[in-house]
Amino acid sequence: MYTVIGGPSSQNLAKKLAKRLDSNYVPANIQVFPDGESKITIPKIKGKIIIVNSTFPPVDSNLIQTFCLISQAKKYASEVIVIVPYLGYLRQDVEFLPGEIVTSAVIAKSIAACGATRVITVDAHSEIALGYFDIPVINASAITKLALYFKRFNLNDPLIVAVDFFWSANAKKFADVLSTDSIALNKQRDKKTGHLKIIPSMSKNLKGRDIILVDDMISTGNSIILATKYLKKQNCGNIYACCTHGLLVKDSDKRIHQEGIKDIICTNTIPNKNSVVDVSDVLFSALSL
Repeated sequence: MYTVIGGPSSQNLAKKLAKRLDSNYVPANIQVFPDGESKITIPKIKGKIIIVNSTFPPVDSNLIQTFCLISQAKKYASEVIVIVPYLGYLRQDVEFLPGEIVTSAVIAKSIAACGATRVITVDAHSEIALGYFDIPVINASAITKLALYFKRFNLNDPLIVAVDFFWSANAKKFADVLSTDSIALNKQRDKKTGHLKIIPSMSKNLKGRDIILVDDMISTGNSIILATKYLKKQNCGNIYACCTHGLLVKDSDKRIHQEGIKDIICTNTIPNKNSVVDVSDVLFSALSL
């Protein structure tokens, strides 16, 4: 029997998972001091512990809190499974420019050093980054759940569009669920300036077709906005934005809607008003792998 501990950033999702497991649920008690330091308390629990805590902004604070939860749980438990639904810092998976620190490797080593015996995440940004873990790691997928959600919409000949080649295979999986087709945009980012551009490579007639833009995460919304402007020139129908992790920093939600996006659909790996797709069953299935 597991005991599920809900970290400060993922308590609602942890509760849902505990219910599916028919397990005890224990919320972590947290106190944040004026200087930003955290004091976290959990009861003494024997047996096997599952910690659930996402590392969305403030990323560093949520990471430190996750490390602390793992370290304390390891003192009590025979096994500590760590579920980080959204695992930050995975974008820096190689040394792109001389002197850059591969932060994903640092995070992987730190989680293991704190005492985790297994890690589960959802739609990790980089498989390369997951390779830095010295302990078993499972990368669960929310693609099917997200695609099924769109069956409730009355879509006109939908086309699934990956905002770049990175998610082309996942866009195809998404499309297969809806029995439709998919494409990937040729997005390029300048590694020094971060400037984005789309290289025209359209070969499909999009006139009147509804579009579902898919990605693993939406952060600033710049990629979604760039793709929307490009697709509107092709006279498409309604455009929806869809992702697993809705970071939606600053005013990105508002900016995306101002571009004419009909809706933003995300999972509850990160809780916000757009997190309408529950992944507790995805995590439940991953635990049995």
